[in-house]
Amino acid sequence: MRNLVALLFFLWLTNVAAWGRGPSYVQEACSVTRYRDLCVRSLASFSSSAKRSPSRWARAGVSVTLSEVKNTARYLQKVKTSGSMRGRNGAALLDCLECFQDAVDNLHKSLGVLRKLTRNDFDTQMSDLLTWMSAALTDEDTCLDGFDGQKVGRVVKAVKSRVQRVTYYTSNALALANKLASTGEPA
Repeated sequence: MRNLVALLFFLWLTNVAAWGRGPSYVQEACSVTRYRDLCVRSLASFSSSAKRSPSRWARAGVSVTLSEVKNTARYLQKVKTSGSMRGRNGAALLDCLECFQDAVDNLHKSLGVLRKLTRNDFDTQMSDLLTWMSAALTDEDTCLDGFDGQKVGRVVKAVKSRVQRVTYYTSNALALANKLASTGEPA
């Protein structure tokens, strides 16, 4: 039994040492992003399947971002339903919800393109993808702009914080998409 425990401990140490030797696939992929720590944390589970494939990393980035944007849109809907924002903040929240629906639509289109990349249409597909990803980021920034100059209470701070965090995911996904576009390879 002691030998088994010792062997398992040795294997674990070897694994830890190997991890520290060089960048992992996710660290390598996330090196092009602005928010690297968030990228690594949010995409680490894709390392074994994406390896060094820019298209798989871009797809993973957009997929995770889409999930985060949807979660934030649900949160915004709950804030709206609660009635805790009135006046100009309430109007900004309604605009924000509309922006987030647009962002969800743009991210869905982006993910659709990433699932069907072809060599013949790659440049056009990437152009569309980058346009939609940029539009999603603009939608999120527009949401934040709606709260500028407003009275900032606890709920507004929470909304702005959630939306800001989503912009980091979208920025990272856009960087991964740009990396894919620069490779010129659909697979």
